[in-house]
Amino acid sequence: MIELAVLDIAGTTIEEHGSVYVALEQAVRAAGATPARTDIEAWMGADKHEAITALLGSSGRTDEVYADFRARLDRLYAENPPVPLPGVPEALAALRASGTKVVLTTGFDRDVTDALLASVGWDKDVLDAVVCVDDVPAGRPAPYMIFRAMEAAGVRDVRRVLTAGDTARDLEAGTNAGARFVIGVLTGSQDAAVLGTAPHTHLLAGVADIPGFLTAQAA
Repeated sequence: MIELAVLDIAGTTIEEHGSVYVALEQAVRAAGATPARTDIEAWMGADKHEAITALLGSSGRTDEVYADFRARLDRLYAENPPVPLPGVPEALAALRASGTKVVLTTGFDRDVTDALLASVGWDKDVLDAVVCVDDVPAGRPAPYMIFRAMEAAGVRDVRRVLTAGDTARDLEAGTNAGARFVIGVLTGSQDAAVLGTAPHTHLLAGVADIPGFLTAQAA
């Protein structure tokens, strides 16, 4: 039995319309960087502080640019509010009703994450825990957020853990953690061709398909 589902947030469980990467690109460009689209894509799913540092080079302005990124993201969310992806609330409820705990992980810090989850009304009645990048020593592809999710959920055996995300870094983190199922979902900005090159066990259309997938695996 899978005891824990560790799921990414943006692009995996919540549709935030790609705002985070729009804000990221705008902020680093305003700071003088000239990233190509592939440069932005390379940091999808990563710690946003780490992404800004890498995209800026050695300017030493990470905190300043991160503050600008946050302000831009807040404006984008106000203009186009995030919403749960179709079928995801029902899938989370089904997983928890079957005895599988649900923990979300994210490359956002706690402030951004709390505001994002509050905007869609997700709290302890929907989730068992939330792990943010500032809760661990390093973000994806390091496995630390998954291990922290296990700790929060009281799950000791990584072979009873399923991870799912919409970026290659999500899949790398799940693989590095040794999860039983490492699932790429096609609800984000990286398609099957990109996700297929990252280590994974399965690709699914979305998190909405995970309860049925687990039922089929148990048959």
